[in-house]
Amino acid sequence: MLHAVAEVAKARDLPLAHVALAWMLHNEAVTAPIVGATKPGHVEDAVAAVVVTLSVDEIAALEAPYVPHPVLGHQ
Repeated sequence: MLHAVAEVAKARDLPLAHVALAWMLHNEAVTAPIVGATKPGHVEDAVAAVVVTLSVDEIAALEAPYVPHPVLGHQ
């Protein structure tokens, strides 16, 4: 997925963190994002990502490498 993030970031002239966080904010499956911020720049990246709107094609490219795995250990 990092390769896809890098491609979208380069095409949009955005930092990787902005693209990754924007995807997380657009993903309905993420209901409680936890963003660890240990430096002021991390908070700035998270705030900047709020205004990044990803296209349907960009989201598809970011999600394409994902391969779902079955949940193990639960019956």
